[in-house]
Amino acid sequence: MKPAKLISAVVSGCLAMSLLFSPAAQAAENTQDASNLDLINEIMQYLEAYNVEGVDRDTLIRGAIDGMVNTLEDPYSTYFTKEEAAEFEHQVDLEYVGIGIRMMYIPSSKELYIEEVLAGSPAEQAGLKRGDTIVKINGVAISDTSGDELAGAAGTKVTLLISRNGASKTIVVTRNAITSASVTGQIIGGNTAYIALTGFSQSADEEFAKVLANMRTAGMKSLVLDLRDNTGGYMDSAYNIASMFMDSGIMMYTSDQSGALTPVTITSGTKIGVPVVVLTNEYTASASEALTGALRDNKLATIVGTRSYGKARIQSLLPVSNGDMLKLTTMKYLTPNKEDFNHIGLAPDIEIQGSKTAQLVTALRIAGLTTITLAGDNHILDVNGLAFAGNLGLLKQNNKVYASARVLAALVESDITWDSKNKKAVFTNGAGKVFGFTIASKEAVSKDNETLIDVSAFAKKFPALTWSYNASANQLKLSVK
Repeated sequence: MKPAKLISAVVSGCLAMSLLFSPAAQAAENTQDASNLDLINEIMQYLEAYNVEGVDRDTLIRGAIDGMVNTLEDPYSTYFTKEEAAEFEHQVDLEYVGIGIRMMYIPSSKELYIEEVLAGSPAEQAGLKRGDTIVKINGVAISDTSGDELAGAAGTKVTLLISRNGASKTIVVTRNAITSASVTGQIIGGNTAYIALTGFSQSADEEFAKVLANMRTAGMKSLVLDLRDNTGGYMDSAYNIASMFMDSGIMMYTSDQSGALTPVTITSGTKIGVPVVVLTNEYTASASEALTGALRDNKLATIVGTRSYGKARIQSLLPVSNGDMLKLTTMKYLTPNKEDFNHIGLAPDIEIQGSKTAQLVTALRIAGLTTITLAGDNHILDVNGLAFAGNLGLLKQNNKVYASARVLAALVESDITWDSKNKKAVFTNGAGKVFGFTIASKEAVSKDNETLIDVSAFAKKFPALTWSYNASANQLKLSVK
């Protein structure tokens, strides 16, 4: 049998096992195996010979395999055909066919808009822009579609009706093969570096090393590492990236069927040498949780955001004789502090719910960035002139300009709570002083399950904030120094 290909390997060969049997015990087990196989074959013959509807042997075999795997009650173990295995590996390596956009859907208003257009993608070439609202896909209104119509074969076309600045426009995009970068990085003012790690592909560690070197050359003094929406990938890539933060120590513990814990150690890494803040959310999973746990427990990073997904299990791709693959959970892992967070997730050090922008601003503040300028509307966001996923929650109503309460709180480094009895947003600054904004006074409004604050009223109580609003472009600018 061919050796296992580890889709989440820590080190090569870590799945290898040494099993010793006496000759008598081996013979007895072989006899039992033969009997079990005879039973399965017997049932298959009955089904083929007598089932009134007729059966297909390949379908029976696949059903039997799926049945065995399903008895594990493990959502991560599955049987792949050759084609399915190849598609899975493409997904892990961030390779797919599409148009190259990331979207945000607001259920309350049934609005679907483009949050990011990938550089060099078919979407960019066709003229789509972040902030565009998709009204129809191939003539079907968004309220009547799941959005799956965006998928399709390379070379085929999809027609989008979009709304931009109040005007409608039809754009035809040709789908193509896309490989997303696993790692991107930039300096956000001063010497604060921001690195987004979107997946642990086979080349993610090499990409990370290059981006990190560029950030050092640019004068990096602190780092925000964004692992939000990173659902994992190859564990050896995570190990190699962890070794760029710590020179020695335990990255995690693993255990197999025996239950014995084995430390996975880093012995020849490199100290990062700067303060690190890690961003997580509910889609930070698997290998990205392993990296988060390693940095947290080794006291190398502060974690900001929301509790992570909770997948503390490692799968291996086991080759089958017919060319198919079995993706099987073969190990569990714990953080260096021996925390098993499976189905629980890792709790952040500082929890920021409900706003990507507030999470990012909080992380930048902790990393030491003192001057921050946000610009955008209810769809898009720029931070110090650079594009990011997120928005300001901008609303123009009652001749007032409103912005997200969470974003405003993050900018002025205040805690925010909601007083449901008095329908009031309560901000508490670092000195413990409390400021309230009520619905009754129209200093606060509620929209799409979010609280928005009159920016003019807010700036009067928090003079560190300056702001301006461009009515013609419907763009809000918020700044703190």
